[in-house]
Parts: sequence; C-alpha cells; structure tokens
Amino acid sequence: MFGRIGGARALALVAVTASLAGCSAQYRDHGYVPLPEDLAQIEVGRDTRDTVRETLGAPTTAGLIDDRGFYYVSSRMRRFAWRAPEEIDRQVVAVSFNEGGTVTNVERFGLDDGQVVPLERRVTETGGNVGFIRQLLSRLGGFSPAQFLNN
Repeated sequence: MFGRIGGARALALVAVTASLAGCSAQYRDHGYVPLPEDLAQIEVGRDTRDTVRETLGAPTTAGLIDDRGFYYVSSRMRRFAWRAPEEIDRQVVAVSFNEGGTVTNVERFGLDDGQVVPLERRVTETGGNVGFIRQLLSRLGGFSPAQFLNN
C-alpha cells in the first residue's frame, strides 16, 4: 500500500512520535495541605484540636514530642524521561496548640530555591522569641525547619 519507501517513512514517523511521547514530563502529587479558604476558618485562640480535625481533616503527622501541633504536608514530583524524579514543590501547614488544646498559631511554609519560606503566618503573641516549630525541632538534635523540609 505505501510502497517500500513510503512504508519506511511511516514506520520512522511512528517511531519518532512514540519516542517523543515518552519524553513528556510526568507529575505525581503526594500528601495533603488544606486550601487557604479552609485555613481561614481556623481562628487562633478559639479553635481546638477537635474543631481543627473536623475542619481540615486528619493531619499528615502530629507533634513529635508533646502533641502540640498538627502538620499537613504535600509535595509535587516531576519525572522527565530518564532523569531521577525531582521535587518541584512542597508545602507544610503547621497548626500549633497550647497545653489546653487551643490553636495558638497557623503557619504555611513552602520551598523557594531549597529554602524554607513562610507563606502565611497567624500567631498569638506570647512574649517568647522562639517559634514553637523551631523550638520543637531544635530539641531533636539541632534540626532547623529548613533541614526538616529539605529531606
């Protein structure tokens, strides 16, 4: 039907098309971070662990030492052709609680050139200079938030 030369061209066209389709980037999302409009419903000083869980859902993880925080983590990975997967976005939402279980802080962190960048922060003034997350992570062998998010 195509002849000898036309068949070779058709076969070459199919091979080139198939190889180009295999070179498109593939994206994969992991985890869950609440939407900004959902976070806006959380009121510092009023909401509790239970109301946060009802509004935002179960956290990705809770506080490591004393259960004084909920953490929601999401990341987006890109894989292109033969290259290793690359993380192109990560967000962490941290909701902190006082000893009575009331929300004291809501923070959203992202990555910008491998550095932790606070995207949003609502804090109740307490007089202390060290943030809860920094204090929590410093107790775990001197980690900083940047090291925690860059893993």
